[in-house]
Amino acid sequence: MVKRANKPYLACIQRSGKNYWYFRRGISRIRLPDDPDSPEFDRAYWEIRSGKSKKQVKTTFDALIASYYQTPRFMRLKASTKAEYRRTLELIREKNGDKDFTKLRRKDVIAARDTYAEHWRKANAMVEQISILARHAIDLEWITSNPAMGVEKLEGGSYEAWPEKMLSRFETFCLENGLSFELTIYMLCRFTGQRIGDVIGMKWSAFNGGFMEVTQEKTGAELQVYCPSQLQEYLARLPQTGHHILAKNLTQPISKRRAQKLVMDVRKEIGAEGYVPHGWRYNAAKELAEAGCSDSQIQAVTGHKTLQMVAKYRSQASQKQLSKAAQTLRNRTDTEQEL
Repeated sequence: MVKRANKPYLACIQRSGKNYWYFRRGISRIRLPDDPDSPEFDRAYWEIRSGKSKKQVKTTFDALIASYYQTPRFMRLKASTKAEYRRTLELIREKNGDKDFTKLRRKDVIAARDTYAEHWRKANAMVEQISILARHAIDLEWITSNPAMGVEKLEGGSYEAWPEKMLSRFETFCLENGLSFELTIYMLCRFTGQRIGDVIGMKWSAFNGGFMEVTQEKTGAELQVYCPSQLQEYLARLPQTGHHILAKNLTQPISKRRAQKLVMDVRKEIGAEGYVPHGWRYNAAKELAEAGCSDSQIQAVTGHKTLQMVAKYRSQASQKQLSKAAQTLRNRTDTEQEL
C-alpha cells in the first residue's frame, strides 16, 4: 500500500512498466486516474473517500474477484493453478475493476476474447475466467445466467502428436545450436509421457534404476515411469548442475514459463508453431500403442486417471502400425496353437 500526503488507502500496482492507482479499503478496490498529481486524481479520490463517488457499486468486478479469491473452490486449487488464474483475473481487474459486473453481456465477453485474438491461449483464458466469475456471481445471486456460456474458444496450436519430421527438426536444431535446456525438456516430455509442468520438477535423486519418480502437478498422482533406453542414455551424458535435472540453480528448477518460452523459441525457428509441447505426450501414447501396448500399460506411463483419456491418445496411433502389430500377434497365436 502506497500512502501519499493526506491520502491513505492508496494502492499502486505496477504491471508491464506502468503504474495503476487504486483506492483500496478492505477487499474493495476502485481504479483511480493514472496521474496521481492531477486534479482529476484528487477529485476522484475525495469523492470516493467521502462516499459521493458514483462508482461505488457493490457488484463490481473488483468486489467479485476479491470474493472469489475467498471461496473454498479457489482455495482448493494447487498453487500453480492459482497463479495461472490470478494472472488473467488481475488483468480483468485492471481494466474493469470499478465496472458493474451485472451489466456484462455476451458481446462484451466476445470482445474481451477478440482483444487477444493473436494469442489464442490468453484469449481462451479470458473466456474461461469470466465464465468462472459469472458462476460465482450466480452463487451470490447477482445474476441469473452466465454471459460467457457457449462463447466459442479460439483455435491455436494443435494438441496432437508431432509428425516425425518435426520431432527430427526440433532435435537437430537443439543439437546444432547447443540448446541443452530445450533438448532436455523435449527428451523428458516425449520419453516419459509427462506434461511440461511435471518434467521441470524432476530431480536427479528421483531417477533410479531406470525409473523416474513423478508426482503429477495436475492430478497429484505418484508414478514410477520406466525410461526407455534413449532417455537413459541421454541422462547419463547430461551434466548435473543442481538437484533438479532442469536446474535454475543448486536447489531450484527453471520456471514453467521459462521452459515454455524456450520451447516456443525453437518452435518458431523450425516452423513448428502449430504444434505444442503437450503434443509430445500424445507422441508417447501413440508410440506405445503402435508397439502393441494395452490401454492399461499406456496409462501406467502417462498416469491418466481414466482409460477414456488414454483412448483419446490411442486414437492418433498409426492404423498401419497397429494393423501390423495385431496381425503379427495373430500369427504368433496361430503358430502356438499348432504346436
